Amino acid sequence: MSYPPWPKGKKLVHLDLKGAPPRVEYLHRLIELFSELGVDGLLVEYEDVFPYDGELKLLQATAQPAYSRDEVLSMQEFARSKGIEVIPLVQTFGHMEFVLKHRSMWHLREMAHCVGTLNPHREEGVKVVMEMLRQVVELHPGLSTLHIGADEVYMLGEGEESKLWLASPGRTVEQLFLSHVTKVARAVKEAWPHMTIIMWDDMMRDMSLDTLKASGLVGLVQPMLWDYTPNLDVSKTVSLLEKYCSAGMADLWAASSFKGSTSVYTCVTSTQRHLDNHLQWLKVAASLSPAVNMKGIAITGWQRYDHLSVLCELIPVAIPSLAVCLQTLLHGQFSAEAQSKVTGKLGISSVEVETMEMTCVADTVFPGRRLTELIVELNALLNSEDIRFFENSMFVRGWFSPYQRQRKTVTPLITMQVHNQASLYLATLQQKVEAVREEMAKLYPDSTVQEWIEEHVSPVTAPLQRITEDVAACLKEMVP
Repeated sequence: MSYPPWPKGKKLVHLDLKGAPPRVEYLHRLIELFSELGVDGLLVEYEDVFPYDGELKLLQATAQPAYSRDEVLSMQEFARSKGIEVIPLVQTFGHMEFVLKHRSMWHLREMAHCVGTLNPHREEGVKVVMEMLRQVVELHPGLSTLHIGADEVYMLGEGEESKLWLASPGRTVEQLFLSHVTKVARAVKEAWPHMTIIMWDDMMRDMSLDTLKASGLVGLVQPMLWDYTPNLDVSKTVSLLEKYCSAGMADLWAASSFKGSTSVYTCVTSTQRHLDNHLQWLKVAASLSPAVNMKGIAITGWQRYDHLSVLCELIPVAIPSLAVCLQTLLHGQFSAEAQSKVTGKLGISSVEVETMEMTCVADTVFPGRRLTELIVELNALLNSEDIRFFENSMFVRGWFSPYQRQRKTVTPLITMQVHNQASLYLATLQQKVEAVREEMAKLYPDSTVQEWIEEHVSPVTAPLQRITEDVAACLKEMVP
């Protein structure tokens, strides 16, 4: 089914750098591809790879170096040369894990056990936020748009100071949220009067029209409504956007997803899932009243669900998904023409990475193509039942159970077969892992390579390794 193409407005690609920050050379190659795919801007979430300085230097990552000041500037310069605007995203309320995890910042949490949410009552917390914003803005010369985050402010109102504040008659958690966001947004406008401010919308979704009108945010911020699901509720989303518009916030943004929203540990992207999400967003755009001014859409690519969660899919395996999402927005559907543009541009036979065959050998048209192939191959092996459930096989459960291992009473003939099979699987996996390691290290820091392998490979190889070691130990007791 066809819908009108996405209305006028910017098409941003979200770069989530709080996990697997690409090497600068690869980042430039990605930006070049984005420009060729029709991207207008980058929504860059630096978190701990921004070169914070002075008292904020402790925010810099330790697993790998943060980007240098020159690298941040060169990325912007290269993006500008390709007609791409850079919009930084700095969290200022929720999802501040990368700040509040540090011992010296613990006292700024709303709740001791909630690492992500800032205590809105401490002036010191606002000062930290404003210093973060100051340093980011200063390193983005000519910046005109800033995203201040403010999604998923968990446990707000649960802290002792919040409970005291809420004890006054007529005060609500909604007002508590709005007071902090308004304070930050006003401070941004005071420091940089020309700045357009975007924020996530989810904490405002249940607010009444009157609450939104009286929020102090009208004319101050542009809400960005996010929904990454393939079965997005169109009528509910349209109603929300219309409510924000009626409250006086007519300048609005959408946020879809091309990766990092399937599950917290997904390794390989499903293009169809993200295509469906964009088809739903096209239905939303086609159903809005003329009063709603859609400023654009941010196509998000989450690398972690939050700072302390595991890695989602790496960017290379999601490039076909991104290309499909962009073509779908441009055409109003994923037509045969849109499909042939994607497959032709990337040199692939299918838009699903698990079934694609390369029709072009050059890595230039699809940066990270080789790594994508290797990850897909390794992922298939890791998820094969023979390997993943080796411990549940008849021979292991029947002749090499934990009871038998512990007592070292085994049948050598069968346990030697178990050992040989486990060793064969390990050798096959090791060969694939080394190929992935070598290719990934060209595009990502060594810490990312190590983390990816420990998260995806080690849980599968460790049981196999234990079996081979246990067999060897048992055979010593049973074979002369």
